[in-house]
This record gives sequence, structure tokens and C-alpha cells, in this order.
Amino acid sequence: MTGKALICATAVLLLSPVLVAADDGDDLSARQLADQAKDNLLDAGSVHLRLTDRSTSTTASRTQPTSMDLALDQDGNCVGSMKMGAGGGSVEIVKQGDEVWMKPDRTFWKAQVPGSQGDAVAELFKNRYIHGSTNDAMLKGMADTCDLTSFQKEVEGDGSDDANALTKGDETTVDGTKVIPLTGTEDGNRTVLYVTSDSPHRLVKAIQRGDGTDMTLTFTDYDKPVPTATPSADESVDVGKLQEELQST
Repeated sequence: MTGKALICATAVLLLSPVLVAADDGDDLSARQLADQAKDNLLDAGSVHLRLTDRSTSTTASRTQPTSMDLALDQDGNCVGSMKMGAGGGSVEIVKQGDEVWMKPDRTFWKAQVPGSQGDAVAELFKNRYIHGSTNDAMLKGMADTCDLTSFQKEVEGDGSDDANALTKGDETTVDGTKVIPLTGTEDGNRTVLYVTSDSPHRLVKAIQRGDGTDMTLTFTDYDKPVPTATPSADESVDVGKLQEELQST
């Protein structure tokens, strides 16, 4: 799965620490707002992340998510869902520590498992979660998507020799929250960061538009606990059963 890589690449780009801003004379410059938003994202114990990616390459791929909705924390807990491009179906995800539950829909199974085997697997595991650990190769990709600490390290470690202007705009609102838009250009794509006007200054939305690129990323529920409920044994099937099914056909 490429979900984690997609989220990290997007966030790293939008929060690049080398963006240069001219101080417009207000209390905080665009650079200062961007830096504080980045620091608060890095310090967050948990966050609710939503990604919508309508980029050309993503919508044409069954293996890349066109949308994600994940609540995740630094303890490795996560709950949410993702929808794949090109009619690749959707999957629900629950992760508590090292345990992972994944529930794909029928369309996902048929897109990921070729031929009649996809129909068989979809029927066998219909409406049930595949359960295993972060050490299981079949679940590792999904598990990595739910790793907030790794995501934060990717953001923190970003760097570049190129600098781009980041301009501070007039106050506006996003979902009822007062924000300051910070606009810049990266690799030919227009990027806008929406950072809360009031302290603590947090990133609540980022968009990126350009040739073949159309992404929106939102962050809410900073430091709000991730739900702890996990699927019951009756709702789950061990990942070993899936491995057996794939090997037998």
C-alpha cells in the first residue's frame, strides 16, 4: 500500500521548513505562522487526518487511495478508512499497538486479488476483519499508514536547498474556524496552508493544485484520544486463513 508514503509526501511538501516569507508587518509573519503550525503538528499526541486526492495518477490507480479518513496517535493506535482510485474499493482499518484489523469490501478484494480467486476471497471474508500484527507482511502496509510517529519524523526530517516565497493572506474561515491562508508554489504547484488565527497556531487545512495535481489535507482533533474499540473475535479472521486461501488456489 502507498497510503503512508502519499500522506507523508504531501505533508512534508506543505510544511517544508525552507519556505521563505516576507514579513508583512502583522504580529506574525507567514514564516513564523508556518513554523508554529509545523511545531504543533510535530508535538501532537494524536490527530484526525483526512486526505482527498483527485490527482490524475491517483484516480487512475487501484493501489493508491483517493481518500483517507484516519484518527491516529503516537502510541500506534488508529481507526479509519480509505478508498482506492479507479474503482479499487475501500477498506476499514483498526490498529491498537501491534495488532491490526483490516476489513476490505468486495470491490477491494476483486481489485487486489486477480481472477476468480478475488471472488472467492471476497465471499470467504465478507463483512469480516482480517486480524494480525504489524509483523504480518499482508498487513504491514496498512499498519504503516496508521503510524503517526513515523509520519511526524518524515515531516521533521524534510529539507531542501530551494526556497520559495510564502505569502500571508487575509483572515478567513475553514469549517467555522478563523484561519490565515499562507500561499506558495512548490514544483510548479500552488499550495495554500490554512493556519489557525488564534494561538496555538495549528494547520487545519492544506491544498495543492497544479498540472495533474489536486490534493486536500485536513487536520482536526489535535490531542483528542483515538477510539479504543476493536472488532470482536466473531467479526475477525486470522490473517493466516487469508494466506492459506491465497496459496491453495
